[in-house]
Amino acid sequence: MAQYHNDDAVLDIQDKPKFGQWVGLSIQHLFAMFGSTVLVPILVGLDPSIALFSSGVGTLLYILITKGKIPAYMGSSFSFITIMQALMKGAGYPAIAQGTLAVGIVYLIVALIVNFAGSAWIDRALPPVVVGPIVMVIGLSLAGTAATDATMRTVSATKSVYDLRYFAVAMITLAATIIYNMYLKKFISLLPILLGIITGYIVALFFGIIDFTPVMQAKWFALPNFQIPFVTYKPGIYWGAILSMAPLAFVTMTEHMGHIMVLDKLTNRNFFKDPGLNHTLAGDGTASVFASLVGGPPITSYGENIGVLAMTKVHSVYVLGGAAFFAVIFAFVGKLSALIHTIPGPVIGGISFLLFGVIASNGLRVLIDNQIDFNKKRNLMIASTILVIGIGNASLQFAGYSFSGLALATVIGIAMNFILPAHAANEEEANDGDL
Repeated sequence: MAQYHNDDAVLDIQDKPKFGQWVGLSIQHLFAMFGSTVLVPILVGLDPSIALFSSGVGTLLYILITKGKIPAYMGSSFSFITIMQALMKGAGYPAIAQGTLAVGIVYLIVALIVNFAGSAWIDRALPPVVVGPIVMVIGLSLAGTAATDATMRTVSATKSVYDLRYFAVAMITLAATIIYNMYLKKFISLLPILLGIITGYIVALFFGIIDFTPVMQAKWFALPNFQIPFVTYKPGIYWGAILSMAPLAFVTMTEHMGHIMVLDKLTNRNFFKDPGLNHTLAGDGTASVFASLVGGPPITSYGENIGVLAMTKVHSVYVLGGAAFFAVIFAFVGKLSALIHTIPGPVIGGISFLLFGVIASNGLRVLIDNQIDFNKKRNLMIASTILVIGIGNASLQFAGYSFSGLALATVIGIAMNFILPAHAANEEEANDGDL
């Protein structure tokens, strides 16, 4: 049987780009994820270079475990920041390592269960009326982050102020990226994100909001401050870390499955069946296990890179693997890491307006393509609830745990899909001619 090829993609999953194109496309993905991946360790107090290194290796492990069938990038997870900050003030990184390892093990256990129990339940639990709004929430719930990056300048650890220069840089970056998308041709048209970031960076230079001091002070070669058990520290058992971080793995799993849904739609495939949810969960979990052994935070798939896939229609797994390779290399090149780190918030914010919007638009496309009828109250109730809870980030905080609006919206949407009848009572009466 011939292998499926998506002709709508510029480069499909197994298509290998030419070397020059490969480098440019991979660097574009690296830039898209860099800000978020290094922000997590900065907020927690870990070495950003290790986070970059573990994200690259974690992505390569994910690609290997998923048999090279899923174009996804793995980066630092934001879901554990609050807990990791508390642990860092107490027992330090050894406790975070224990919690990160526990998160990875939970993923691997669930992957093993799915391997034996199957994943046929996914189609029943996640029909288009649930999937579409969830995908929209993945994009729109990040809108506030993009707006903050585009407008607010940090003046201290606890204070940010509105800066008109930031907004101007963000809008110019957005406009440039849209222009590149609309008017460029041939290979250069596949690099709108990279070109948009470069344009925004140059504009930011003129506005005087870039500080080159870290680049000047950085060394060309800098070995990351690896934290390796039995080598740099003696590991212990930190039950507080394990019990506080492991349950959140079930929260990030819902986000993981949401990203798989988006990728399914973008690539015209069903990754829940091939290579299977067991492989995708195992890949995610293995990435976190590796991160725990070198000094990194928990790892998860990244919406920023999915946005790049959607915009460029370049779905090649080789491009994502190239981005992972460069992440590993850059982790050891101090000046390159420092240079990328100087990309200011408004540039990332301007790009994010487009990336996150593209993800949300793909959720709307799921509803349209499947002709979801919103005259049916069941569909209206499910979609409305998911959208408002998710976009509003109505998080659930209980017994010391915090579940994001996306996770809560996903769980409630799935529950409503199982509980609500096919037709409302008054709809049945109308069908019977009683009204």
